[in-house]
Amino acid sequence: MAPAPRDTMTGRRMKKHAVMGTFDLAIVGGGSAAFAAGIKAAELGARVVMVESGALGGTCVNVGCVPSKTLIRAAEAQHRRQHHGFKGVPTTDGRPDWPTVRAEKDALVAELREEKYWNVLRGYPSITLFQERATLAADGEVRLASGRALTAGKVIVATGASPWAPPISGLAEAGYLDNVSAMALDRLPESLIVIGGSAVGLELAQMFARLGVRVTVLEALPRIVPSEDSDIGSALADLLRGEGLAIHTAIEVDKVTRSGDGYTITLRTGNVSRAVRADALLVATGRRANTAGFGLDKIGVALGQKGEIVVDDFLQTANPDVYAAGDVLGDPMFVYVAAYGGALAAENALTRNSRRYDLTALPKVTFTDPAVASVGLTEDQGRAAGIEPIVSKLPLTYVPRALAARDTRGFVKLVADAATGRIIGAHILAAEAGEMITEPALAIKLGLTIEDLASAFHPYLTLSEGIKLAAQAFAKDVSKLSCCAA
Repeated sequence: MAPAPRDTMTGRRMKKHAVMGTFDLAIVGGGSAAFAAGIKAAELGARVVMVESGALGGTCVNVGCVPSKTLIRAAEAQHRRQHHGFKGVPTTDGRPDWPTVRAEKDALVAELREEKYWNVLRGYPSITLFQERATLAADGEVRLASGRALTAGKVIVATGASPWAPPISGLAEAGYLDNVSAMALDRLPESLIVIGGSAVGLELAQMFARLGVRVTVLEALPRIVPSEDSDIGSALADLLRGEGLAIHTAIEVDKVTRSGDGYTITLRTGNVSRAVRADALLVATGRRANTAGFGLDKIGVALGQKGEIVVDDFLQTANPDVYAAGDVLGDPMFVYVAAYGGALAAENALTRNSRRYDLTALPKVTFTDPAVASVGLTEDQGRAAGIEPIVSKLPLTYVPRALAARDTRGFVKLVADAATGRIIGAHILAAEAGEMITEPALAIKLGLTIEDLASAFHPYLTLSEGIKLAAQAFAKDVSKLSCCAA
């Protein structure tokens, strides 16, 4: 029998009869969406039960954002030992101590899981946690793996998503790494093939390459980061190739085989077939919602083509008593979207659908180096939406901060509505693109114009000054402006 639930204030085991019964809200899941839902419901005075069979914190803190970004920074530190633009600063070589780097990552994950999840739960005595698997039944009943049952007026499903692999011949039999197992390797391979040229695949590909692994990236679509502006994909591919990564696009993987000396991938470009080989194989071709085995089909919850839960504008499913939030809804799978959705689902479930789910002006970031950040429409998407776009594309060679840092890789590209001057899109390739994208996101959300950005104060020698310069470049030749010119 599974252990009794823990008291969220003390962490001690609680007696079953102290917590069993009827709750205002039941949350299935224990990641960012679930916690945001639980916190919002507690703030609204609800009695909440959360059921999670895995590690608290979900994907982001345990196997996603936190571990990958700290390893990416470690790889960047290794890369900078040999590659920087400052004369007079000696460069050094040497292979990194991977077990130590990995251990530092694991320690950070454990620390944040404790501080941001366990300790947070202890601050909300109205939230009860059961650490076991749940299935949903009729009339708000939540059945636990231990045989016990709870009832709740409303239910939120926030069960997240898991790595998905395409049905490539031989892949399942050969075995492969996903993002989770790749970051937990005992030792670094000499060579690595990455199937998938979107955010996760590229982040990990560059990370491993900078740690001394020979990396080959295979992408089925015509360019990497295919959901981004075409200029972004082309420029980033060139920069990654310049670091030594082999980038192949518009290819189809026909077969995977594994032998004692590693993997052989048979691929095709048009009518030409060839093979590539490596010691290890990482598949980073997306994620799919975790919806199987929770009884959703028995309570009237509809699923989409990829297994994601279908919801309306209030995050309500086809069953009016069941809501859903986070990665279980499918794309976009971002932790900040999950947190927003979880809080909104709880509020709507408890207040009769008071707010709509709105992803207008949603920024996204790919943590390569240089990083990719974007929000809003590309110029092609603008035309498809009936808008005549005008574009300003500013190379970072015009941004003083980039010159001072000896790193002018990338550009800032703004897209505006020619009729109104309003900003409708921003696409940035820069070392700290993620730190720059919030301003354009707010501009789009608030309906700001080119002139609004161009006339706003931007601190000198910051990369965000590139936003102002790109706005000025719609009408001016910025090469003829002095520093800080208005």
